[in-house]
Amino acid sequence: MTGQRTETVRIFFSAGEPSGDIHGANLIRQLQAQCPQVEAVGYGGPRMAEAGAQLHTDLTQLAVMWFGRVLWHLPKFWNLVSEADRYFRHHRPRAVVLIDYPGLNWWIARRAKVHRIPVFYYAPPQIWAWGRWRVHKMQRLVDHVLCGLPFEAPWFQEHGCRAVYVGHPFFDELQHQKLDGPFLQSLQQQGRWVTILPGSRMQEVQANLSAFLKTAHLVHQAVPGIRFAVAAYRADQAELVRRRIAAVGLHLPISVYVRRTPELIALADCCLACSGSVSLELLYRAKPTVIHYSISPLAYRVQEYFRKVKYITLVNLLAMADPLNSEDLRPYDPAGPEAEQAPFPEYLTYQDKSSQMAGHLVQWLTDEERRQAAVRRLELLREAVAQPGAASRAARYILQNLGVPSGPTEKASIIPPPHFLGVSHPTASRHPTAR
Repeated sequence: MTGQRTETVRIFFSAGEPSGDIHGANLIRQLQAQCPQVEAVGYGGPRMAEAGAQLHTDLTQLAVMWFGRVLWHLPKFWNLVSEADRYFRHHRPRAVVLIDYPGLNWWIARRAKVHRIPVFYYAPPQIWAWGRWRVHKMQRLVDHVLCGLPFEAPWFQEHGCRAVYVGHPFFDELQHQKLDGPFLQSLQQQGRWVTILPGSRMQEVQANLSAFLKTAHLVHQAVPGIRFAVAAYRADQAELVRRRIAAVGLHLPISVYVRRTPELIALADCCLACSGSVSLELLYRAKPTVIHYSISPLAYRVQEYFRKVKYITLVNLLAMADPLNSEDLRPYDPAGPEAEQAPFPEYLTYQDKSSQMAGHLVQWLTDEERRQAAVRRLELLREAVAQPGAASRAARYILQNLGVPSGPTEKASIIPPPHFLGVSHPTASRHPTAR
């Protein structure tokens, strides 16, 4: 009797951010665990390569923001789109999986649709927050939207997309995160710490670092015994931070570390961070944090027109009952009546907010009761929204919709939204595959 030939299930990935590289790696592992015939190819980063993906290029090296920088790299992006198009034509993968990074990924989706290859968007761009008209692209170009936030799936469904809530992939990484105990213990013995998280992109580090150092100086004046740790994503960013510290001449007890973000977050009494997905890690570790994001005066005026949600921080949005339909879109105001609603004080600004940011940190560092109250609030929110298993659920969904049998794995049912949102299961009245 002849054995049945096993067919390769080739899936093309496109992930350009460091966080997308992590999410892609976890998804690839889950796909292969449920179906060993899965072969991952495409664009990603080192974490996806470690998971077994055959990468055509390291797209995380091109993680850029803002229009001018995108134009500078436009020839490279066009080459990547052309390369993907040729691959689709000659090798025809069973599916394309996009992860965040909407600029390039919209074009990848267009080429996939030309070749009639189904497109899944995992960790979709937050178009509900910025430029909602782009949902029409999602309708036309994406077959399945795999949402990470409980309020996303209903919004996409209402706008004609096939969407399902699988949970945020960041919590998968955090569930399996292992800290370097000896390193952590050696720093704990040195005293109390504030951790500074300047962002994963060089642009973010350059834009926010001055405000962070000035804030650290003010905190040190008020709490002389405190120490500061800067978590750099890459060695060149760490070198920039060290040069900037030397240039401003601040005599601070501050140390810079590379690839130690989990340990430095766990170490901290409280944190000062650039806005981004790191806020979910700060929620997971229940660390009181001040969020900052520096932009130009022009960009600030532009965002007032395009921003459709009150907060820029995911954790603050998750704490709201109805984050996508708030009538109050004014930025966070520490003196405003709504300030207590936000777990993380946040500053999207072109102005100097160092004194306000230092005020929050000093309060947590000098009033333990207030700091513990902030910790407990984050713990309650974490219990409601920080469920791991997104990659497993997403993998099962992708394979089922491709008609590929998947073997037994961890429970992969679609999770309901947190009870405090006051909405029913996003797929309770509509099958996930029904548009």
